[in-house]
Amino acid sequence: MTQETLDLTGDVCPFTFVKTKLKLEELESGDELAVTFDHAPAIDNVPRSLANEGHEIVSIDKIGDNLWTVHIKKA
Repeated sequence: MTQETLDLTGDVCPFTFVKTKLKLEELESGDELAVTFDHAPAIDNVPRSLANEGHEIVSIDKIGDNLWTVHIKKA
């Protein structure tokens, strides 16, 4: 199992979802990706969209003011 990170601070929707999806495509099933966002709408939109595609949202951690890390397990 691989664990990757992706820093999307400064990016806004829909680019946050598109970049996360492209990074997940590079990974194998069961690998994990930790994505850092500072765009508040992405905290709702990206995990919901990825869950709809069958990926597991392991956790969403607030790590500072307007900064979150979403942990995703690829389906």
